Amino acid sequence: MMNNSKVLIVFFSHAGENYSVGNVKVGNTKLVADEIQKRTGGDKFEIVAEKSYDMPYSQLIEIAKEEAQNGEKPAFKGEVKNIEQYDTIFIGGPIWWGTYPQVMFTFFDKYDLNGKTIIPFTTHEGSGLANTVEDVKRAYPKAKVMEGFAVYGHEVRKSMQKVDLWLKGLGY
Repeated sequence: MMNNSKVLIVFFSHAGENYSVGNVKVGNTKLVADEIQKRTGGDKFEIVAEKSYDMPYSQLIEIAKEEAQNGEKPAFKGEVKNIEQYDTIFIGGPIWWGTYPQVMFTFFDKYDLNGKTIIPFTTHEGSGLANTVEDVKRAYPKAKVMEGFAVYGHEVRKSMQKVDLWLKGLGY
């Protein structure tokens, strides 16, 4: 279905101490983004916050809560060159306080993805997609936002089967 489009995978992933999976060198969402890239041949852009989130999980969730409550938009490093060349954008991240981490909203403010096909995805430990699809639709009201995909972070550490089935269903 979609395998003729130019694909970009935009994601934020948290390494370090994570809920349920312990202290990891590679975040759960990056594992999924890598699999999407492998299956689609798309380009990747990892949203890397300028501020550090390298801290114990209990401290991280408090900071994430404060950022969400205050509507903070933390800065990130790098940029996507020629974003207009992409037709399909996968947008992924963990669930922090009911949606994507706030740094992803900084990305949403910087890049206009209206008119593109957007495919949200999340890694989580019980929140599913939470409010991510609605938030993407709010950020990009003129984009075609596909049904999102959510997978448990601890599952992707063992198998990409669910990710592969999802991508196959999308035509990749």
